[in-house]
Amino acid sequence: MAVDYYAVLGVRREASNDEIKRAYRKLARELHPDVNPDPDAQQRFRGVTAAYEVLSDPEKRQIVDLGGDPLAPGGSGGGGSPFGAGFGGLGDIMDAFFGGGSSRGPRSRVRRGNDALLRIELDLSETAFGATREITVDTAAVCSTCTGAGAAPGTHPSTCGTCGGRGEVQQVTRSFLGQMVTSRPCPRCSGTGTVIEHPCRDCGGDGRVRKRRTLTVKIPSGVEDGMRIRLSGEGEVGPGGGPPGDLYVEVSEKQHPVFTREGDDLHCELPLPMTSAALGTSATLETLDGTETIAVKPGTQPGEVIKLAGRGVPHLRAAGRGHLHIHINVETPTKLDGEQERLLRELAKLRDEEAPAVVGGSAGGAAGLFRRRGTRRGR
Repeated sequence: MAVDYYAVLGVRREASNDEIKRAYRKLARELHPDVNPDPDAQQRFRGVTAAYEVLSDPEKRQIVDLGGDPLAPGGSGGGGSPFGAGFGGLGDIMDAFFGGGSSRGPRSRVRRGNDALLRIELDLSETAFGATREITVDTAAVCSTCTGAGAAPGTHPSTCGTCGGRGEVQQVTRSFLGQMVTSRPCPRCSGTGTVIEHPCRDCGGDGRVRKRRTLTVKIPSGVEDGMRIRLSGEGEVGPGGGPPGDLYVEVSEKQHPVFTREGDDLHCELPLPMTSAALGTSATLETLDGTETIAVKPGTQPGEVIKLAGRGVPHLRAAGRGHLHIHINVETPTKLDGEQERLLRELAKLRDEEAPAVVGGSAGGAAGLFRRRGTRRGR
């Protein structure tokens, strides 16, 4: 019976490629052996990885939609094929109708390994200026006992007695179309043509074992949250000691207590008392480059932005840096003692602001207190 790869990823059969990718990334983060050591989770991780490999490949997905299983021996699902038992794919159908049956030969036990994914948390300074980090990964590695062969030391795989080393068996049937010859992968050797009679005690004949190792990864300056760094050949070793896949390190940027990041620009807020905004002041700010003195000019209004050019994040794979934007937030006091209230009322009287007139604008009249957004009336 063919595997329901859509159900494994939890997506609809009509799901887009982006939906399939998002579903895989979500499950991979939950089930990856580096995050979840539970054996059942590791088994599910292998399942969702296989499902993603199938559904992200248009040709393999088409086989699934036709009822087959591209990962089954023979590559098209055998019994899950919509063309009925005895047909392993389009090649077998052509052989059946046109009297084929020519041997395709045994397939190799050695196959490329899967890619692996690992998340790493970095603070803003590390993503901005780069860093070198050591990471620990738990992936499939070549079995040191059998060096990937799968057979116990001193033994070798033997020729399959069922298929005679061809890797496939043929079946002759008669129908109204005449005699039909079909070929399918040998059920005993899974199409490899050889059988491991004495499997390695450490890897069980797979040629690989789980191994924990430490790697050094260099984080380039300017990376952003969600970006992936590829370490070529550092993923899972393939069955039979096959070439390894790649390891992808996904960056997760920690939230900064002061700055928010938008691309390569940084933003922060500077709260100011209304007296400081009116009279002007200076403030110190710890930027990525050290302590900066921020000059606030007299009469600064709420919402004004002070830009420090070149104090943002370095551009990835390009020269230059983003900017640091300081947003001014003028704070109005909510509680005043008697003396403070007296002084403010005296100031309002001196500035003729005790009761500012609110006049509705008209075609021929004054605009009054209210004005269009973006305009400013000075004193």
